[in-house]
Amino acid sequence: MSTPRTPASTPRTADPDWWRNAVVYQVYPRSFADADGDGLGDVVGITSRVPYLSSLGVDAVWLSPFFPSPLADGGYDVADYRAVDPRLGTLDDFDAFLRAAHEHDLRVIVDIVPNHTSDQHEWFRAALAAGPGSPERARYVFREGAGESGELPPSDWVSNFGGSAWTRVPDGQWYLHLFAPEQPDLDWSNPEVRTDFEETLRFWADRGVDGFRVDVAHGLAKDLSTPYRPSNEHALPLDGSDPLYDRDEVHEIFAGWRRVLDEYDPPRAAVAEAWAPAPRRVLYARPTELGQAFNFDLLESPFDAAVFREVIDRNLAASEQSGASSTWVLSNHDVVRHATRYGLPDGTDTDAWLMTDGTSPELDRARGLRRARAATMLLLALAGSTYVYQGEELGLHEAAAIPRDELQDPKWIRTGHTVKGRDGCRVPIPWTTSGPSFGFGTAAPHLPQPAESGASSVEAESGDPASTLSLYRAALAERARLQRGEELTWVAEPASPEVVAFDRHDGWRSVTNFGTEPVPLPEGAVVLASGPLGDAELPGETTVWIVPGR
Repeated sequence: MSTPRTPASTPRTADPDWWRNAVVYQVYPRSFADADGDGLGDVVGITSRVPYLSSLGVDAVWLSPFFPSPLADGGYDVADYRAVDPRLGTLDDFDAFLRAAHEHDLRVIVDIVPNHTSDQHEWFRAALAAGPGSPERARYVFREGAGESGELPPSDWVSNFGGSAWTRVPDGQWYLHLFAPEQPDLDWSNPEVRTDFEETLRFWADRGVDGFRVDVAHGLAKDLSTPYRPSNEHALPLDGSDPLYDRDEVHEIFAGWRRVLDEYDPPRAAVAEAWAPAPRRVLYARPTELGQAFNFDLLESPFDAAVFREVIDRNLAASEQSGASSTWVLSNHDVVRHATRYGLPDGTDTDAWLMTDGTSPELDRARGLRRARAATMLLLALAGSTYVYQGEELGLHEAAAIPRDELQDPKWIRTGHTVKGRDGCRVPIPWTTSGPSFGFGTAAPHLPQPAESGASSVEAESGDPASTLSLYRAALAERARLQRGEELTWVAEPASPEVVAFDRHDGWRSVTNFGTEPVPLPEGAVVLASGPLGDAELPGETTVWIVPGR
């Protein structure tokens, strides 16, 4: 038996199962904290906020990409997987952050983007220079075009950002990109690609990284045989037959990754971003593969009792089947913030709403935040990992009115300026009530913040016991105190069909009233509530945690 690899930095406590019930805080580095005053968040800035993250009560920090990147897609176009973007810092800065996080007993998860590189990656530049048929091009998906002289794309596949998924190069060949043209897809049937990424995993794990979030995990294996079959895109079949997504062959890749992750003691954790049907998503979460997979079902669900209960039931069953724990998430860097979604009428097309700068339909900000607080407390009561996106602990809403000439998302360009994209949830978070960027830095930030940001800043909310920040701190502290196992039992006869209630086997109960009318408050000692309680009543759109029988 080989000796486990020893990372350079480790947390204060060594728990191999830390990930099973962790609360993970997602940092979007360019919008978290700017230490050098250039308007862009950086690694030193993140390090300066480690005490804040520790005081919040989270267990781990997930860093979205901080690698060198031309920023064609917010850092998800990686030019070098084993370095830090010079605009964000250095490897020494990263190591200092890692040490600071571990000293506060915070685990660190980094984003790995294996489906595609940047077009500025040395491999892709070499592929363009080497020409058709070369080993350099074999690392990517280059093909001859259709039509009499190859003037047409090889297939009708569509990019996730709009337009064709193929771009032609000067020598006449076309390359595949499921996202922006600046993000050429790698060919994962090439052993060199597989070996290189395994070395990238070791590079970061050796430094002390505790886990990895795997971007577009379901997209790596592709059927490139001709004639090309049409892709079902997000309406994927259950038999792994789509040519581009969720193919059975992808699991061989991740079995290889698991062997690398298990070289460490404790084994490194991993979570798949796999947009696949629930029965197949569990495959990525098997202990022989990545170990966990994101469950986005609630992120895509309305604020509805029946929907929440069905999604929770289904995903707990799936987790039991895979041997993993579930993951719960309401917001991230790719979607409209849930405080805003919950304040819009059910069924609102958020892309269309953003195009009105958030004016139509009208946003009920108070109701959205009330529902967001209730939903968050419900999630934190569940077994499994909960992922918190930066700023949601402040109750931030989507920045819907970013001027069009300041939008950065490639969706804005690729859709012919018909979809504003994701910039509204990526606006730098506010730390202070005033200043040129509300404490984010000393210069104007790379994306403009709403004028009202100061009122939702860390400074403004820290001293307010009724603030959303205070609620998150209290909920995370009580969760850590109360939660011991992973079992729960549904309350058989809740007070109303609009109520979702369950007992944790460690002796407490979570009750959420999704309706608008109050219901009787269950007997017991109130631990925490997402909003003010009535006299023996649980108001609508409110969650309460109770220890029954006291």
